[in-house]
Amino acid sequence: MDQCVTVERELEKVQQKFSGYGQLCERSLEELIQYAGGLRREILQTENQDGDLSGTISLVMTQCCKRIKDTVQKLASDHKDIHSSVSRVGKAIDKNFDSDISSVGIDGCWQADSQRILNEVMVEHFFRQGMLDVAEELCQALLNLFQHLNPMWELKRVLCTCDLQSIVWAVSNREMLMAQNSSLEFKLHRLYFISLLMGGTANQREALQYAKNFQPFALNHQKDIQVLMGSLVYLRQGIENSPYVHLLDANQWADICDIFTRDACALLGLSVESPLSVSFSAGCVALPALINIKAVIEQRQCTGVWNQKDELPIEVDLGKKCWYHSIFACPILRQQTTDNNPPMKLVCGHIISRDALNKMFNGSKLKCPYCPMEQSPGDAKQIFF
Repeated sequence: MDQCVTVERELEKVQQKFSGYGQLCERSLEELIQYAGGLRREILQTENQDGDLSGTISLVMTQCCKRIKDTVQKLASDHKDIHSSVSRVGKAIDKNFDSDISSVGIDGCWQADSQRILNEVMVEHFFRQGMLDVAEELCQALLNLFQHLNPMWELKRVLCTCDLQSIVWAVSNREMLMAQNSSLEFKLHRLYFISLLMGGTANQREALQYAKNFQPFALNHQKDIQVLMGSLVYLRQGIENSPYVHLLDANQWADICDIFTRDACALLGLSVESPLSVSFSAGCVALPALINIKAVIEQRQCTGVWNQKDELPIEVDLGKKCWYHSIFACPILRQQTTDNNPPMKLVCGHIISRDALNKMFNGSKLKCPYCPMEQSPGDAKQIFF
């Protein structure tokens, strides 16, 4: 993170200089135009006067050319200074970031199955971003699944134009949305009702008619419906001039987009965030620590420290944002459980790893390491978090 801040600081300097340079150019050129225009007017005024003014005009034109030349040279010098600032940004990037990250890779980690998963993640990411043409070129297999999410790509446009397309989608998926306690359909109806309120008394009859759509949600959203119906009293003076002005909060449009994305992905069994984006962000956090530990291993010639494909030699804290599931560490072996070494619940209720279970039982009996209860190892059951 410190490296990013350092580079951002250099980049801000370039942006400030570029902005100042642009203003200086405009100001200098405007001054030259005014100066040259003033000279032209003076020369035209002296044409009708008696006397030889050619020498004076020649001197004035020489001074004018010199001023223009000096201004251009000053602007060129300042432009060169901007180039040096841009060069310092490149040097800051080279100094603070390692361009070669191949040292942290493990040979053989990209097997055929891993490559297939990576390809699927990339295709899924493009579908999520609405870049269907790119995704179709990469893979046709996931197209049918993600076409169901097409309304999500157009949701902001749909809501801003008060189109009923998103509401039709929610109504058609009402049962599944209600099964996961989603408030999406109600909030879409609510926003459309508010859009009618914004039209004033001209939409009063239509708003009353549309209010019938709130009936299926009367039990769970009674107070919200009461507020919406109460706002009808202030249609004549305008909702923006009433105690119900909060209904016009622009943040509601952004909130409904997030809810739509979350619920639509949940219906299709997909994560809200793109796995590719999550993996990339996690990699950016973990990469500096991995490069450092790799350098230490090579410097101290520690062999065999990093030879596991599914386990890192150090703990990398990615923050709570990247916590997606529970992690159980065996209290006996002090190792995280894996698919090959899952957590096992003993009859007494204590939990240890399968490897610890296999190492601790003697003959046909196992004594719990936390309580004196003896039991058969076969009674232990695998648990899932």
